[in-house]
Amino acid sequence: MNKLLRGKTLIALLLSVLLALSVAGCGGTQQGGQGGEKAKSAGETKPANEAKKPYKVGLILDITGKGSALGVPERNTLKMLVEEQNAKGGINGHLIELVLYDNESDEMKSVIGAKKLINEDKVAVIIGSSQSGTTMSMVDTVTKAQIPLVSLASSAKIVTPPADRKWIFKTPQNDSLVAEKIGEYLVEKNLKKVASIKLNNAFGDSAGAAFQEVAQAKGITILAEEKIEAADKDFTSQLTRIKAVKPDAVVVWSIPPSASILTSNYRQMKMEMPLIFNHGIGQKAFIDMAGEAANGVMFPIGKILVAEALPDSDPQKQVILDFVKSYEAKFGSRTTHAGHAWDAFQLVRQAMEKAGDDPAKIRDELENTKNFVGIHGVFNMSTEDHSGLRKDDLVFVRIENGKWVPAEKLN
Repeated sequence: MNKLLRGKTLIALLLSVLLALSVAGCGGTQQGGQGGEKAKSAGETKPANEAKKPYKVGLILDITGKGSALGVPERNTLKMLVEEQNAKGGINGHLIELVLYDNESDEMKSVIGAKKLINEDKVAVIIGSSQSGTTMSMVDTVTKAQIPLVSLASSAKIVTPPADRKWIFKTPQNDSLVAEKIGEYLVEKNLKKVASIKLNNAFGDSAGAAFQEVAQAKGITILAEEKIEAADKDFTSQLTRIKAVKPDAVVVWSIPPSASILTSNYRQMKMEMPLIFNHGIGQKAFIDMAGEAANGVMFPIGKILVAEALPDSDPQKQVILDFVKSYEAKFGSRTTHAGHAWDAFQLVRQAMEKAGDDPAKIRDELENTKNFVGIHGVFNMSTEDHSGLRKDDLVFVRIENGKWVPAEKLN
């Protein structure tokens, strides 16, 4: 009898073990099923075998570091636009997946980010970086990988020479166009003897060289040229040397915060000649940091800062106003850099609508962009022009009482 009981007990124990294993197995199956539900949800409730894969777009932006004044509004814009586009069902039913890396305004970290986006994340296209140097550092990497890159920086060298920049595009006006616009203004106002100040980086070198060419062509004499560092907190030594040569005007190639500090130093030193900047100061942060010293500063830029003053016949006016309304409702005052990001996203979206997520086809569609009305102009690209903007897409703006106003037009 005891043997029989022991036998039944042993059988019961074995059955309990088998039952426990069976339950554990069911639990694992249920967990896997929940993962499948999440995947199906990400695919817009379609069965897994019918779900459309997302289109991956890579971002490398200067969100922290010296270029953060540019990178933060660019990131905000791109995230906002992707949310809006995905709410509409994405691109041809494919949701857009952003993969973002902060290069910390460091050129080497831009390269590292580009390689990750290409080799690990398998993106179809990259938008970035915010500065000329952090963009230029990636050119070789994306070219070898044959992945299209849409830059948010201004140096003309990013897209020239065309034969070496097959995979590279950009949305800001080339610094050469800005230099040309400034040169026109100087000649119009008979300001023929000037001094130049530029950042000691890739942007400053490119813009400074472009301005020298314009000056030579237009009979403008550059009496002095000074370099500044983006991280410096005082520029009185450079300004003292410039003040000594008594120029008719001073032209500066910089971005905040250095641009704001220099402007404050300029006013403190009672320098009365016109102070003309490049388009990199097109953001409220420049005015906020410079304070009253910003009043009177002039610069050429895209139309985003003075869109309300445009005639209704301007094809850009409503496009800009619609974007500004959305952007300012979420993030505060508009910036030119947010506009650069809007243009980049819309160009990529338009290309993907026709080409899907094939990098080579996206590249071809970007190059074939014609009459695209953007924030910074009407884009017309070609094999010889991967920027697509003209000098006439720029307008002169003056800061008065802490606000942007259209400057008087050139004759």
